[in-house]
Amino acid sequence: MELMLLFITVGFLMVMQIAIPFIVKRTVVFGVTIPVDEVRNKQLLRYKKLYAISTFMISSLALGLYFIWTTIWTPAESHLIFGGFFLPFVILFISLSLYFYFHMKVTALKQQNQWFKDRRQVKVSELNIRSKDEMLPWIAYLIPMVITAGLIVFTLVNYSGFPDQIPTHWGPDGKPDAFTDKTVLTVLTLPLVLLSMNAMFLGINEMTRNSGIKLSAGNVKASRVRQLRLRKYTSWLLFFISILISMLFTFLQFTTLYENSISDLLIITMPLAFSALVLMGTVLLAVKVGKKDSDFDLEIIEEGSGDVINADEDRYWKGGLIYFNPDDPSIFVEKRFGVGWTLNFAKPLGYIILIVPLLVIVIITLI
Repeated sequence: MELMLLFITVGFLMVMQIAIPFIVKRTVVFGVTIPVDEVRNKQLLRYKKLYAISTFMISSLALGLYFIWTTIWTPAESHLIFGGFFLPFVILFISLSLYFYFHMKVTALKQQNQWFKDRRQVKVSELNIRSKDEMLPWIAYLIPMVITAGLIVFTLVNYSGFPDQIPTHWGPDGKPDAFTDKTVLTVLTLPLVLLSMNAMFLGINEMTRNSGIKLSAGNVKASRVRQLRLRKYTSWLLFFISILISMLFTFLQFTTLYENSISDLLIITMPLAFSALVLMGTVLLAVKVGKKDSDFDLEIIEEGSGDVINADEDRYWKGGLIYFNPDDPSIFVEKRFGVGWTLNFAKPLGYIILIVPLLVIVIITLI
């Protein structure tokens, strides 16, 4: 059962990594901005296919080797769990390495062909577009906080029932592998960490709401719908993950209180099920946002000609992954490779939203 869940999770991750070049904005290829009339460039399409094939073959080889290792050599349970925990990171490392390789190839192709030379670059915005924004309101994110508050009350009411040794860390098998003496603070550590994470999700949602909505000069209609969909479904995904984390942490707290009443299978399955559901939600987000490109070819015909093209912002993207633009008021911007949002590292407020909750978590854990 655990092996099946692992393969499902890794399979979802592998499919997601393979699909990324085909679901991100088509005017950004491996983190490099290209003109809208070059999205069907044969060399760029070839790079995407090579990335997908290479990622599939190498990831499948890694998955196959893991399967052979588990069936022929029959490793110890601890080694088996560690290998399964490490496998998704292998898939991510493979895809990231291939990304950087093709990022350099596309950058060289862009410089060679001088796609942006002697063409007027513009930025497009609409004054009334925010009235169409369907992101979840901040009050929705109070729901997981209410769940966490209930968990805090439950913990205090049942304080005497907790064991003398409180888990502080859980291994890849879902079982606790580090403990500390019971005090009010140690018993409340998990709920307080959860509350900090809930607050971080709320902050990310609100900063994303206040970020700019960037439209493409070459395909205004399609990019408008894409941006609105991205904002709407990312908001829902953040809310979904916040709820899932609240449920997972509540389960872990219950395993501490009722340590002899919950089966080992359930303890192992819950974290894997959490990972699988998060991956499925991410895939759904990618499908909902990416399928808008079905209208893209019509947009190219209607608006892609002429000397006016979308602004080239490659200088603000380090390696196509890290965004650093002091002139952009947005705290979060759409990722260039992947689904969702990334931080504008030139804005200190973004660091506060992400780092302060993490510092609170570290302080609570250390105390």
